[in-house]
Amino acid sequence: MVFLLVLNIPLFLYGLKKQGVTFTIYAIYTVAVYSFGAWLITDVLPVDVSIVSPLAGSDLLLCAIFGGLISGIGSGMAIRFGGAMDGIEVLAVIFAKRLGITVGTFVMAYNLVLYIVCGFVLHSWILPLYSIVAYGAALKTVDFIVEGLDRSKAATIVTVHPNEVCAALSEAFECGMTITEAKGYYSDSPKTVVYIVVNRFQVGKMKELVHENDRSAYISIAEIADVYGANTDKV
Repeated sequence: MVFLLVLNIPLFLYGLKKQGVTFTIYAIYTVAVYSFGAWLITDVLPVDVSIVSPLAGSDLLLCAIFGGLISGIGSGMAIRFGGAMDGIEVLAVIFAKRLGITVGTFVMAYNLVLYIVCGFVLHSWILPLYSIVAYGAALKTVDFIVEGLDRSKAATIVTVHPNEVCAALSEAFECGMTITEAKGYYSDSPKTVVYIVVNRFQVGKMKELVHENDRSAYISIAEIADVYGANTDKV
């Protein structure tokens, strides 16, 4: 328990500099609770985790998948509410957005390199490969919890009936849009590009409204992690 806290001190100090006092206190508290829980399970409670899991038995695949899910839930909740489970997650919170990747992807990349090195050092790939499976499950869980269920979608709509399309979207979603005049390359005809940000539950309705007003409209949709602006419901 104490060793884990001491090992992460340099990264916590870096987090203090970049993320502030509150984040660092939450991170230290999270690691302390995690370390205490691990100490209880391994040294105090009558649970033998040295060979098998008390729930999944000796099935390593089940251990990897559900261990990753449980780990991802813990890490995701810690990050979502302003903390981190260890020093690597501190770095992930700081650098992930700057690198244009998710927190889970950052942690997965680090652990992928770590487990590949372990494979060469141990001359065995069974446990490293199962560990990669575990962190694959943890990655999706962390991203799901940190980014949330309502992660935004950016839609780019190319239409020849922009007034009708924009009016329908504005009435349905009560949000703003950005329009840009354009011209088709092959048709050489004038078109309008409409850019709108909606949540994942509005995508189906958005496509339906667009095609009701312009059956030939072209729609491309991309997932976005963050929306910034003085008024993010007006684009």
